[in-house]
Amino acid sequence: MKVVILAGGYGTRISEESAVRPKPLVEIGGQPILWHIMKIYSSYGLNDFIICCGYKGHLIKQYFRDYALHRSDVTFDIHAGSVKTHRNGVEPWNVTLIDTGESTMTGGRIKRIRPYLDDEPFCLTYGDGVADINVTELIDYHRAAGALVTVTAVRPPGRFGVLALRSGEDRVMGFREKSNEDSDFINGGFFIVEPRALDFIDGDDTVWEREPLEAMVSEGQVVAYRHRGYWQNMDTLRDKHVLESEWTSGRAQWKTW
Repeated sequence: MKVVILAGGYGTRISEESAVRPKPLVEIGGQPILWHIMKIYSSYGLNDFIICCGYKGHLIKQYFRDYALHRSDVTFDIHAGSVKTHRNGVEPWNVTLIDTGESTMTGGRIKRIRPYLDDEPFCLTYGDGVADINVTELIDYHRAAGALVTVTAVRPPGRFGVLALRSGEDRVMGFREKSNEDSDFINGGFFIVEPRALDFIDGDDTVWEREPLEAMVSEGQVVAYRHRGYWQNMDTLRDKHVLESEWTSGRAQWKTW
């Protein structure tokens, strides 16, 4: 099964980093978050990736162009112009990088990579979120549901503390940390999509999360896979610091490899 990753947005809410590189290349623990996402899928045997590039997409291409070189021991014969690899420490990844336009919306990006898909369902996710999701279970759930799209439903991690108030009064009874149970489910990415779902996308200006999904919802063709484990996106610089802290402390729950 192919894995499609949306990696072309501007990342305006993390402009401190995205001014010089696309958000999927922002590093966590010395590796781009894009790499972490790919490692999650690869740990479940999914190694065929299609990356939808856009804003500063040439930097993503450069990253993968040099990836094997940076992780290998090599000898350069300068005179002969040859390279001999002694040790190859890279994953068995097949990575297709497609320029889907700098201003194209999420639905338009998916539509543009249709020629590179086959007639099988594919995984779809964003280039800025990680989770300890069991991808095998997600795929099995999708196949059993028989819908065009399965979306992973998550509860966002708690950020602010919760006040306990006496009913009908202003008196504070206590404080506690906000838990995931205090939040409604949101779209956590990690979709499974049937190729026929792309027929609901008009063109470059189509937002995947709006007209296409809403139309399929109205036809009963979207199901939710509830993921109650770890999930964290990297929408802001604060989110990056949270992920970096978890990685460096050895508490990176998304590390399934």
